[in-house]
Amino acid sequence: MLGHISFGVHDLARAIRFYDAVTAPLGLVRLWQVEDGAGYGKAGGSDILALKAQLRAVVPPGPGFHLAFDAPSRAAVDVFHVAALAHGGSDGGGPGIRPHYGASYYAAFVIDPDGHKLEAVNQ
Repeated sequence: MLGHISFGVHDLARAIRFYDAVTAPLGLVRLWQVEDGAGYGKAGGSDILALKAQLRAVVPPGPGFHLAFDAPSRAAVDVFHVAALAHGGSDGGGPGIRPHYGASYYAAFVIDPDGHKLEAVNQ
């Protein structure tokens, strides 16, 4: 299974504000920060997402790629979506049941300020 994933970001401070807000309702925290990066995961654990500052504009992966976070509840999915929109993200699909993925698949989709596609899902 995956150890972690890294995203290139153009403006690290902006990305940190965004990811601090959207990961909190999912039970994740910023575990580390250095001059050119930051990492997120469960408190006391290892990072599952690393952000790395890039000097040039970032080109996120193309169609079909997104990062899905497990959410502890449907309410957490809702808060994730609201936080993303309030911190510079854009809507990729509001919170709700996605019956084509399963009868209890509740998710929201957003796009971060650098164009990375994200999902929060509670099943």
